[in-house]
Amino acid sequence: MEDTTKLNKSKLGTKEYWDEFYALEKNNFENNPEDTGECWFDDNDAEAKMVSFLEDNIGMHHIEHGCSICDLGTGNGHLLFELVESGFNGPMLGVDYSEQSIEFAKEVAQTKGLPVEFSAKDIFDEFWTPSKFDLVLDKGTLDAIALSGLTRENGKSLVELYSQVVEKLLVKGGVFLITSCNFTESELIKIIQTENLKVWNKINYPSFSFGGVQGTAICSIAFVKLS
Repeated sequence: MEDTTKLNKSKLGTKEYWDEFYALEKNNFENNPEDTGECWFDDNDAEAKMVSFLEDNIGMHHIEHGCSICDLGTGNGHLLFELVESGFNGPMLGVDYSEQSIEFAKEVAQTKGLPVEFSAKDIFDEFWTPSKFDLVLDKGTLDAIALSGLTRENGKSLVELYSQVVEKLLVKGGVFLITSCNFTESELIKIIQTENLKVWNKINYPSFSFGGVQGTAICSIAFVKLS
């Protein structure tokens, strides 16, 4: 049976593409401070739904307004900024392998006076020893990683290694909330779930029917780290 979690390579999976993209967004922002960049999955209201999901689950696991948060593949930092505006006030870190995206996000944070930290990191670097967080977020990052087609020396793809990165970042009882437009719920679960990282909840989106099959254009799943 074909492995549907393997996607064809695309320029959207390259660092060069994102460096150029965020250099342009940074330039646009410098010319117009109201232009803080693109909000990915805005058509599906995904970012607002992720924020609402977290607000609705305050008190569950480690989700609190003061919880520590890491946003993987943060891009322009838009999701973290929205969380600040919604009352989340714990330490926040946005990481991205695109230095241009981090420069842009830092500039927005400084200009807007938002207390969010950003760092340019390769999350698959085995020598990266990050702090642990109560909450880890992903909005389209795994999608981009899957389009890179990259593997490590052991032959494993970055997609196969992704759950290890997430586990390394989470405290016991911490939550990983991921939103994807390239993978179905069952595919995401296949990629992310391990013995120590289990499905906890999900966000509901409007469904559609095509060829007699029900589905959604996007999905968001929350996982909890057991130990």
